[in-house]
Amino acid sequence: MNYVTDETMNTFLRTIQPMYDGVLGEIQREANGANVPIIPLETARLISVLLTMKNPKHILEIGTAVGFSAGLMSRYLQPGGTVTTIDRFEVMLKDARPNIKRMGLEDVISILEGDAADILPTLEGPYDVIFLDAAKGQYHSFLPHCLRLLPVGGLLIVDDVLQGGTIAQTRYSVPRRQRTIHKRLRAFLWEITHNEALETSIIPIGDGMALCYKTKETKGEIKNVETE
Repeated sequence: MNYVTDETMNTFLRTIQPMYDGVLGEIQREANGANVPIIPLETARLISVLLTMKNPKHILEIGTAVGFSAGLMSRYLQPGGTVTTIDRFEVMLKDARPNIKRMGLEDVISILEGDAADILPTLEGPYDVIFLDAAKGQYHSFLPHCLRLLPVGGLLIVDDVLQGGTIAQTRYSVPRRQRTIHKRLRAFLWEITHNEALETSIIPIGDGMALCYKTKETKGEIKNVETE
């Protein structure tokens, strides 16, 4: 995994901030030891602060992985709150299911198995928080659904938006195999930073995180903006 901060800073941040406790911490350590992609500690700690402030009732996650982030976010729900998480990859879901059971969260976290592109149009929401951590090339196509499902005052958290810093380069300076994702991700970043319904900040932590606060209802369709 590439990060936008250097290894010295990453090591410092991960040393000074404690790992999570309980079964969640066990899952975190197991994933890190096996090089399973979960959100890094510094990103997780920022999410903890944001959700403590937000105190959400219902959260939607796009990209379950092994269930660590869903378990983390469930700690900050209001009583009776829920996390709904979407994933299509059985290689991840085979670990996510038992991990959710290990945490005793079967009644709190619901997994929707399948492609988010097919599932998102069927959801009604609203969700106080949406955490988007899935296929980076699909972020732009997922955005209209996220905006529809968020109420005014809702928070969209998007992970891995800076491609290890290469997003700042022109499309033709990155390897050919990465150019399509690079183009689509830059279009997504342009949209969330120029959308009149969002107040957005892009934070260089982990591999980049975008925080989007919905200030009003949207009108019309999302434009297909492409940037070089």
